[in-house]
Amino acid sequence: MRIPVGRRAGAGPLLTSPWWRGAAAVAAGALPALAFPAPSLWWWAYVALVPWMLLLRTAATGRRAALEGWLGGTGFMLAVHHWLMPSLHVFILLLAALLGLLWLPWGALVRRMLAGTPSRARAAAALAVVPSGWLMVELVRSWEGLGGPWGLLGASQWQVPPALRVAALGGVWLVSLLVVAVNTAVTLLVSVRSLRATAVAGLAVCALVTGAAAWWAPAPEPAGQARVAVVQPGVVNGVGGPERRFARGVELTRELAGRGDVDLVVWGESSVGADLTARPEYTRRLADLSRDVGAEVLVNVDARRADRPGIYKSSVLVGPGGATGDRYDKMRLVPFGEYVPFRSVLGWATSVGKAAAEDRRRGGAPVVMTLGERGLRVGPLVCFESAFPDMSRHLAREGAQVLVAQSATSTFQESWAPGQHASLAALRAAETGRPVVHATLTGVSAVYGPDGGRVGAPLGTEASTAAVYEVPVAGGTTPFVRLGAWPVYGALVVLAALGAVEAGRRVRRRPAPGTPVPPARTVRGSRVRPGR
Repeated sequence: MRIPVGRRAGAGPLLTSPWWRGAAAVAAGALPALAFPAPSLWWWAYVALVPWMLLLRTAATGRRAALEGWLGGTGFMLAVHHWLMPSLHVFILLLAALLGLLWLPWGALVRRMLAGTPSRARAAAALAVVPSGWLMVELVRSWEGLGGPWGLLGASQWQVPPALRVAALGGVWLVSLLVVAVNTAVTLLVSVRSLRATAVAGLAVCALVTGAAAWWAPAPEPAGQARVAVVQPGVVNGVGGPERRFARGVELTRELAGRGDVDLVVWGESSVGADLTARPEYTRRLADLSRDVGAEVLVNVDARRADRPGIYKSSVLVGPGGATGDRYDKMRLVPFGEYVPFRSVLGWATSVGKAAAEDRRRGGAPVVMTLGERGLRVGPLVCFESAFPDMSRHLAREGAQVLVAQSATSTFQESWAPGQHASLAALRAAETGRPVVHATLTGVSAVYGPDGGRVGAPLGTEASTAAVYEVPVAGGTTPFVRLGAWPVYGALVVLAALGAVEAGRRVRRRPAPGTPVPPARTVRGSRVRPGR
């Protein structure tokens, strides 16, 4: 009789107690958060899943493994979104538990592939199947309505040049696949002595893929430079309200007049708190700044529109003659922060946290703006949108030469959120081969070149200043821009193949019609069917 994994003789109470295992699953699921900013222990991502996977492979049943997958997923979501606690309070526990359900099938999948002593064939298959299952979880939770792609495991590698080359090939999706594949190989390495050769071979394949991507993925083609100024008002001397924030932005922008030629001045998200049509004096002051600096100013208006109902967050380009007519309305909104999904059911969230009292309105399409005489083409994104690989890819395909993300994380000033948000720009730059300017109200503001490498010094959360960056512009397209999220489709093929194999096995095991079922026999008090 096969004894269920996790119930073997000699197993300690921590291994067999469901309560201890549940607590361990939550803690193990939270461990990968250390790989993201602020800790930024990028190397930790390659082993961070190992404790969780070791726990899952020893689960007594597939149902228990699924439960521990859910608990670990809940711990993961709490850890990577812990900075939302001041805004959502206890509601974040419910959200984390609901999103953690996405890891139910992954927990069962890990046990199915790694439990006991797998054959070499099953172990080799696990190196593809387990990462593919993880990627499906990341894909589903990347839907805007579920919180978007914040905390994708591949995004933890934003400062690792070989990983950025992998991102140019297959986006953050391919980086996630490789990171989870390494974790799977390490799990086999430390848990099954007879499979160490298979595990080492898996690690070698991951290293080979990374090396091949670094060598084969075409490097961005240099196409000159653009001088972009970032204006960060900060929270110095109490600057925080719309009027004072605008005044500080004007003051800092005026200081740029003596710093030489500038192609574009970028303000952060919600830098203007009133519609420019309703406040013509704002437009006049911005136009004066544009003339003084000799460049257009890209501001972000968070206000009720004068020409249509509702509140919009909009990137608006202002030149010497006033608003140029180039305007982008934010398309993807932050759940609860900018709208409450199913407000008729979940509207009570506004009474226990800082959820949006009124839903913002969505824009209809991305916009590529053309600047002045030089004709530099700029693609704006607003805050949360810089987390979505498909949006920056679309702008690159539409001809944007520079991507600009306007952000505001002042609500989470003392948390890990500002640094982690800024790090996403490095991934978007590497994926598209386009520089990304991440401009915020209160930090962290940062600029990344077409290869994802940092340009100049970032502006921290303590800074209230304006900085000019020499931004390298590149031509050509990356494989990710041309091919899109092909690793996701590859993962679907892997999981479909696994499903076909499992279905074939069940068909072969099913007795033919009319075949008598052998009587059960007793082995040491347990009834077992012959052949088991």
